[in-house]
Amino acid sequence: MGTRGYRYKTSHSLSGPGDGGKTGSWRIQRPVIDLERCTPARRGTEVCFICWLYCPDSVISRTIPPVIDYEYCKGCGICAEECPTKAITMIDEADAYQDDEGLQACSTEGPRPCT
Repeated sequence: MGTRGYRYKTSHSLSGPGDGGKTGSWRIQRPVIDLERCTPARRGTEVCFICWLYCPDSVISRTIPPVIDYEYCKGCGICAEECPTKAITMIDEADAYQDDEGLQACSTEGPRPCT
């Protein structure tokens, strides 16, 4: 059998934010990135991004600094487990709030008290 000039095309799909729908409303915990410990943010270069690589829902951007899309994040914690510098921690959803600086964790002491 010979080839008749046919070209075989294959297709593949890549997952993207929202493939599983907005999941932020039922999340119990959410990841928070400590930019002082995050290698790309600290160095200002495109290195590491292990969190981006392992995120099953592609909700972590490959930007400097990395940003998490909380509307689609399930709160699975894989990013926190895989981060080599432990820059990502999981906090309870009830302990998080949004301000002008972005998502912050509240504390029982200091300028950001829990309500």
